[in-house]
Amino acid sequence: MSEIAVKLPDGTQKTLPEGSTVYDLAAAIGPRLAQAALAGKLDGRLVDVSAVLSDGVGVEIITDRSTEALDILRHSTAHVMAEAVKELFPLAKFGIGPSIEDGFYYDMEIGRSFTPEDLEAIEERMRQIVAEDKTFKRTELDKLEAWDAFEEQPFKRELISELPEGEVISTYTQGFFTDLCRGPHVPSTARLGAFKLTKIAGAYWRGNSDNPMLQRIYGTVWFTQKDLDAYLNRIEQAEKRDHRKLGKELDLFSFHEEAGAGLPLYHPKGARVLRLLQEWLRGVLYERGYVEAITPHIYKADVWKISGHYENYRENMYFFEVDEGDGKTSEYGIKPMNCPGHLMIYGDSLKSYRDLPFRLFEFGTVYRHELSGVVHGLMRARSFTQDDAHIFCTPEQVHDEVIGMLELVDYVVGVFGFEYSAEVSTRPEKSIGDQEFWDISTDALIVALKERGVPFEINEGDGAFYGPKIDIKLKDAIGRTWQTATIQVDFNLPQRFGLTYRTADNTEAQPYMLHRTILGSMERFFGILIEHYAGAFPVWLAPVQAAVIPISDRHIDQCEAVAKRLNAAGVRAEVVSDSEPMRVKIAKAQQSKVPYMLVVGDKEIETDTVGVRDRTEGDIGAMGVSEFAEKVLAQKP
Repeated sequence: MSEIAVKLPDGTQKTLPEGSTVYDLAAAIGPRLAQAALAGKLDGRLVDVSAVLSDGVGVEIITDRSTEALDILRHSTAHVMAEAVKELFPLAKFGIGPSIEDGFYYDMEIGRSFTPEDLEAIEERMRQIVAEDKTFKRTELDKLEAWDAFEEQPFKRELISELPEGEVISTYTQGFFTDLCRGPHVPSTARLGAFKLTKIAGAYWRGNSDNPMLQRIYGTVWFTQKDLDAYLNRIEQAEKRDHRKLGKELDLFSFHEEAGAGLPLYHPKGARVLRLLQEWLRGVLYERGYVEAITPHIYKADVWKISGHYENYRENMYFFEVDEGDGKTSEYGIKPMNCPGHLMIYGDSLKSYRDLPFRLFEFGTVYRHELSGVVHGLMRARSFTQDDAHIFCTPEQVHDEVIGMLELVDYVVGVFGFEYSAEVSTRPEKSIGDQEFWDISTDALIVALKERGVPFEINEGDGAFYGPKIDIKLKDAIGRTWQTATIQVDFNLPQRFGLTYRTADNTEAQPYMLHRTILGSMERFFGILIEHYAGAFPVWLAPVQAAVIPISDRHIDQCEAVAKRLNAAGVRAEVVSDSEPMRVKIAKAQQSKVPYMLVVGDKEIETDTVGVRDRTEGDIGAMGVSEFAEKVLAQKP
């Protein structure tokens, strides 16, 4: 029998009989690997363990330790869920069922609404399918064969009709259930881990409101029950920390249907937190050589045409007509980004190489047309403020400026106690500029991350339309990740706006432009902080740092005097003067997440002190008013 040689990840080769599969290779290496094998990678392409190997191919065995493993597990579990639904609801029509972060979903139509009892029945049938150890079998069809195979599935047929002629179409079957799918899947249903169906939601077919509304069942699956329990605990914690819930309870912000989706209204306490964040960061930026700008919220469409937003970003913008007089009208666009204003400021005067780098920042409010279905509290709003900055520099300065930004990220993120990693996004399909610029800029970002020792991944094709970028991902107190800071290299917008600088040789050259945010969307970062701290902001950021509580009504005047002294010293203090028992006042202050409660009675009046109660440590004793103020002010970053 003929033999083939395949390459393993460590560089060695393995000889096998011709016709061997990924599973055969795993078994040849060892029985434990064969038992652990979930799928394979052939020259970087994911395949099933049943895939046949060719001579010279590079092979990697995918196990539960591989980065791709959970995605494969979740996709396979979505198929098992669909099979269970099909058995319980034989007339069900299926849309799509992908894996997603932390789980999977499937869109379907059964002729009525699912109930919680239905989910329980589906979950029970899924367990039975797992116990039956059904093999996932791949079949390849031509377009006509696939069309016939899904005669009773109109949504699947719609997907098939859009596939190019001649394309090989694959299906996967376990038991009597067949689904349209590229794969790969785990070898059999017995390999599924611990799963749970979590919720039901409505979803328009293919996200288009003109299409039928389907029902979407969400679920999660993990390799072990321990991992599932940990995830469910995180979800429980996340619900308690939900910024929308806490925002209302702590009187920070509100949304109003009559105002419009995704447009937050900040109450005094919420506005105070945002301003504190901005004032602190403004000081940090001035220390690092930045200067501040303020730019309009709208520009004529001409600006957006020059920048490329009109062509490449128009669907995310708001445009309207303005009467300019004499029967003339002009089209205006509300800004989705702050870049054009900063470009025009740079171009308003001649610059020399001595003026660079020119670091311009702005807390600029922008507006983006997000679909109502994806708007989510502060995390994804239509109106938000960015801590935006644009650095204009020479090519030789790009590396040092990116390093400086990463150092700034490290400092700012450290203040809030986050861990973080990065993601480098490369050129998207819809983009502008020469490929050579994209390659040089992408390499510059990668080199800077390596130099700073920041762990990162590559996200192919997700860069901005004008340049590659670094996205910073924070890990919060319960293990979730959030995208915040971004650093982007741009040679295209300076070119489109005709920006130059005078070189040392007295010639004209075009500057590079670096876009960057550190907190990102202030709204989103505010929401992240609320959930990270569960509403209990650090002392320096709390909207009210001290609640001054009188033991009885006769102590209110002294409380007012204490609060006045504290506010004059820079401590945010409020008097709790409600006619309630002191223990109720303390409980309410505790619920409001106030860092300190200051109790004032006869003894405190005599000694000019306050009884200090910490929200976490409880009673920490009496202090003089000035001593307490110093304690609070010392906690500023």
